[in-house]
Amino acid sequence: MGYPLRDHRRYTYGDYRQWPEDERYELIDGAAYLMAPAPSVDHQTLAFEVARQIRNALEDERCRVLLAPLDVLLPRNEEADDTVDTVVQPDVLVICAPEKVTRQGIRGAPDWILEVISPSSASHDQVVKLAAYERAGVREYWLAHPIDRVLTIYRHDGQAYGRPEVLELAGETALTVLPGVVVHWKPVIEQLLGA
Repeated sequence: MGYPLRDHRRYTYGDYRQWPEDERYELIDGAAYLMAPAPSVDHQTLAFEVARQIRNALEDERCRVLLAPLDVLLPRNEEADDTVDTVVQPDVLVICAPEKVTRQGIRGAPDWILEVISPSSASHDQVVKLAAYERAGVREYWLAHPIDRVLTIYRHDGQAYGRPEVLELAGETALTVLPGVVVHWKPVIEQLLGA
């Protein structure tokens, strides 16, 4: 199941910024997707714990770990912010290019993104956002399934994503784009309500 469309018009970030703040949307190729209500406790626990581990591992680094909601503009070229037609809100992201960080959010592809899959977001994250992240050049994209305890990892080779790596949420998993950074799954799983 995917997120419902606002309507069938094409929108830009300029339009998006005029909408009420209590309605959360993502724009992908100009299509406005109404995001689901607040995520579950397991969703938030997984996202926060992974972000915490990565942040602790990056203590002396210039990279930043950020959590949703946060606007990430994925421009196609050098167009002005108001004309960008893809604006997403990844659950967790790492950005290592300070010039991409603005007061409003991020402009350009993050180095690493984690989306926590829920029944309402599964097709959106695995199909629609996957294509947007691939086109934008997100170097590493993780999809974590807290119910099934599965992790799917896509790595960008400079042209496209290769075949995904599918793992259990067990042991530890290294972030390829951040040498020396590892996520340990035991403390994450132990906090999930379904554990």
